[in-house]
Amino acid sequence: MSAGAGGAMPFTLGYGTNGFTDHPLDVALDVLDHEGYGAVALTLGFPHLDPFVEGWGEHVDALRARLGTLHGGAGMRVVVETGTRFLLDPYRKHRPTLVDAEADARMRFLRRAIEIAAALDAECVSFFSGVLPEGTSPEEGWALLRDRLPELVEEARALGVRISLEPEPGMLVETVGDALRLRDELGGPAELGITVDVGHCLVVEPDGVVGALRAAAPYLANVQLDDMPRTHHEHRPFGEGGIDLPLVLATLADVGYTGVAAVELPRHSYDAPGLAHRSMTALQRAWDDRPHHPQEVP
Repeated sequence: MSAGAGGAMPFTLGYGTNGFTDHPLDVALDVLDHEGYGAVALTLGFPHLDPFVEGWGEHVDALRARLGTLHGGAGMRVVVETGTRFLLDPYRKHRPTLVDAEADARMRFLRRAIEIAAALDAECVSFFSGVLPEGTSPEEGWALLRDRLPELVEEARALGVRISLEPEPGMLVETVGDALRLRDELGGPAELGITVDVGHCLVVEPDGVVGALRAAAPYLANVQLDDMPRTHHEHRPFGEGGIDLPLVLATLADVGYTGVAAVELPRHSYDAPGLAHRSMTALQRAWDDRPHHPQEVP
């Protein structure tokens, strides 16, 4: 937890390794530890932790031991992220996805992510539905997604892991409402949570950031923090978009969220240490300035 005016944050601030792609993982962890982050959002794949390399289990065991030494010896919390761009197909970003007709590679990847999360004692495995391929109707994509998720839920249940579906602008599951609908259709499994990226809320959520966080709250397993313009999906540093960061943090506290809230800047590795520092400063200031009775600002 991080200290602030009026008490400590009930959630743990983290930073995503997809914003540190010019640093070896050990060095990135050193920087994050130095800046006071208590968690890391670990994106599997290049360049940090290849989930398919020979001896991957030994790498994961070493990482678990390393994480345990950080954050003043208390250990650093970890979320496993699966948004690697070209891990499964060197020519097609993110493909195949769960809404492609053939998705064996994606399913294998997510099963391995669940194994890694179990070995790391991670908070969850965060994943997305995918963009519909050309020629596939929303109904067809929805059926594929609904049919595939039970296998992942069972794998997660067997290993004691939570999986967390992230709505993404332009994807089949685009809003928290979409994620809630899918969860209901699957019978509301406890292992299936929801990831909310607060920047996305400015672009696609009909009830804004506060409405999305409140709707997702009973199942909220992971939070990603970033700024974003209201017009399109573009992750930006805090202060360069339309996000009301004090309101976001106040709402997270108000709904009782105690998980990881990690900065998500996947295109800013060129200034990773500086942004990690400035992001922590902005988050601490926002916590100090948070409203004590949060509600959406028009």
